[in-house]
Amino acid sequence: MKHMHRKGGPVRPLAAEYSIMFESPDPTQIQVYSPGITRLDSGRLVGTMDLSGPGMDTIPEPKAIIEWGKTWQGKVFTSDDQGATWVHRADFPFMHARPFAAGQRVYVLGHADNLCIIASDDMGETWSEPVFLTDGEFISRINPRKGSLWHQAPCNIHYANDCVYLVMEKRVLTDIDGWNVNGMAPILMRGPLDADLTKKENWTFASELPFRDLIDPSSLDDFGVPFYATAPKTGVDVAPKRKCMPLGWLETNVVQFQDPNHCWYDPAGRTFHLWARAHTGGTGYAAIAKVVENADGTMTTMAEQVPSGRKIVYVPCPGGQMKFHILYDEPTGLFWLLSSQSTDSMTKASELPADRFNLPNNERNRLQLHFSKNCVDWCFAGMVAQGESQKESRHYASMVIDGDDLYVLSRSGDTRAMNAHDGNIISFHVIRDFRQLVY
Repeated sequence: MKHMHRKGGPVRPLAAEYSIMFESPDPTQIQVYSPGITRLDSGRLVGTMDLSGPGMDTIPEPKAIIEWGKTWQGKVFTSDDQGATWVHRADFPFMHARPFAAGQRVYVLGHADNLCIIASDDMGETWSEPVFLTDGEFISRINPRKGSLWHQAPCNIHYANDCVYLVMEKRVLTDIDGWNVNGMAPILMRGPLDADLTKKENWTFASELPFRDLIDPSSLDDFGVPFYATAPKTGVDVAPKRKCMPLGWLETNVVQFQDPNHCWYDPAGRTFHLWARAHTGGTGYAAIAKVVENADGTMTTMAEQVPSGRKIVYVPCPGGQMKFHILYDEPTGLFWLLSSQSTDSMTKASELPADRFNLPNNERNRLQLHFSKNCVDWCFAGMVAQGESQKESRHYASMVIDGDDLYVLSRSGDTRAMNAHDGNIISFHVIRDFRQLVY
């Protein structure tokens, strides 16, 4: 019997078309980053982003010198027509921010070395002055090569126990010059919904666990991690202008398992899991840890274990090598994963085309969607959007549910973009009837 092969076609993008929340006035001088989005009970959308680049002297205040000695500015927008059009509401002098609602207020939290927050009492139309939530050494001013004291990207928000939970990351170990994901600690933050979250005393911070204290790279001998050889505190040039830094994690989401049959389910509801981008030089893994709330209200960060008693740090995660966004959907009991699809991470770094950014695992022009009931076994739901060239990115996206639809805010680029990393558009995409993708 002959085998019949049915010729297939390309996967149809779920949301290739988009509206624009913000577009750079000059892509060579101003680049756009960090899209974050939330939906208010009224249906209004609040979107945030930041911008930087050599042309920041043309941008009016407020702005701040934050990361790597560069100037940054954040922006807030609102939309009352499901993202078709956006209204600019405010600017703020910090970066890596995300919006969220708590009680009757809307907040935007990010960092300018230390954690910063602003609040709105009128659904995002006007905003308070920035307030610092932490007091620490401004290391980016002392040595720009070490970056900011705090870090993150607009990852998810979780609500439980009448509180809001989110993760920001602190550079606990600062002995690496450059991209210090090895010395970074994802710190779960908890704030009561009815409290004034512009006051630092209303936040509880989990204990610090930097990646270097979590794992010994020599214990991963047969695991293929790290993919490239690196010294404990320095990176290695794997090809001209393509460098791999030591193992690490960053851009962390928080998840809580609701299924009583899950190995890591906590019936008391006091265990939270951290799902972070895994920097290994390869693809397909996320790095994880867990946070346990103690009887006295403190929170302790620690490694998770599998039933054998062995510590687990890496779990399967399509697109886990880049910033991803996890969203829990109550009606289906499923987790949704928005991430970057990698297609050629095994290409020698020296053989990559000139328009590819950094390492082979750093592909940024394919934005994909998956779903899972346990955050480990992921089912492909579809390709959200795809740029026509490597530098036309669709990546670093955030998402929010509105009824039957999924809204996606993406850090994107067109043919005018500087490169795959430094885009010129914050694009808004709609995935209609997203639950119909489940099979």
